[in-house]
Amino acid sequence: MAERRRYSRVVYRTPATISQGNQTWESNVLDLSLKGALLAMPKDWEAGNDQDYDVRFRLHESDIELEMDLKLVQERGEYLSFQIDHIDIDSASHLKRLVELNVGNDTLLHRELAQLTDLKDTV
Repeated sequence: MAERRRYSRVVYRTPATISQGNQTWESNVLDLSLKGALLAMPKDWEAGNDQDYDVRFRLHESDIELEMDLKLVQERGEYLSFQIDHIDIDSASHLKRLVELNVGNDTLLHRELAQLTDLKDTV
């Protein structure tokens, strides 16, 4: 089966908080891309409505917190797949840097950023 992903995923394990409305769950980020995130399904998970989820996590050995609004796109086994719907400029900059450091290919990173910009123009 051919790989369909257009964005490089980087393994990044860190605790995270998922919230929607007045519900909050503790989870773990498993991997990240410029387009989304894979998180572990919390033990007490019950999917909410179609509204965005707020996900927050800290970078390792840092007080930098990333916050993003995500859409749940898939629940599979013990995993939750999310697509980034909105991310503030500071969090986006930190996410870009994190991916950049882990991808190790500047050309690939810039191509993915250009694709992401093109997608936003069509939405």
